[in-house]
Amino acid sequence: VDAPVTYALQFDVPADTIGTSAWANATTIAVGEDVLSKSLQGIDLNEIALDFGLPQDVEGHLVVRAVATLDRAVYSEAIVLTVTPFVQVITQTVLYVPGQYQNWDPATAAQLHAIDAGVFQGFVTFPEGALEFKFTNLPNWDEFYGPNGTGGITFMADGNLFAPAAGSYQVTVNLNTLSYTLTPYSFGIIGTATPGGWDADTDMAWDHQNEQWTWTGNLVAGALKFRLNDAWATNYGTDTNGTVMYFDNQGAHNVTEAGNYTVTFAVDANPATATYSVTLN
Repeated sequence: VDAPVTYALQFDVPADTIGTSAWANATTIAVGEDVLSKSLQGIDLNEIALDFGLPQDVEGHLVVRAVATLDRAVYSEAIVLTVTPFVQVITQTVLYVPGQYQNWDPATAAQLHAIDAGVFQGFVTFPEGALEFKFTNLPNWDEFYGPNGTGGITFMADGNLFAPAAGSYQVTVNLNTLSYTLTPYSFGIIGTATPGGWDADTDMAWDHQNEQWTWTGNLVAGALKFRLNDAWATNYGTDTNGTVMYFDNQGAHNVTEAGNYTVTFAVDANPATATYSVTLN
């Protein structure tokens, strides 16, 4: 029969490979059609072992077999692997996000900052046509993460990750679970001085080098405030022109003359205040 054979690997614990429900709880890793080899890193086997509940820092066993499928499945003899699972302690404070949006240079990429052990969060704005990116542990390509094919990430994986659409996102990465999320997130300007008036926000972009929101364009005389994600739940205002905005303040910055402006905004360490500027170009 001239047809491709599909191969896969199955992992399980020895106790689950006997009886009527043998291999029912196995973890299956696709290899491909007519592909006769598969590379796995130690971190991959460690993750499989932990998923099966093997205790960390204790020698245990996994069982692995190959599966070949044409019109039916044929299984190889199982091999027992001796493993000692470990929980990786991650102490780094920064993760880098090089991508098309900044010409793939980790040294100048957006930075995600640690919010917990192995968990990083920050912001990236992806322009149209520049949606591909990766994560790196360092400001170089020595250690990087790419897609695992199922929505997560894998250490030193080929291929690129993709933002779902152009725009600004809050990016959260968990290296403990090798997972990440991109949540739409952007501050915008609103008020009678802005292009959308009080009816619609004008979105700002995240300036990853200065770690602040920024926008350049034409304003008219009138009021200007900042709010998050086109909603009033998180907004900042001020009673007097200056450099500080206050959370949920009813006032607004007063733009005194029409012109082309650059506007910047950054929430302070204490989110009750934010630093901003409205500069006539």
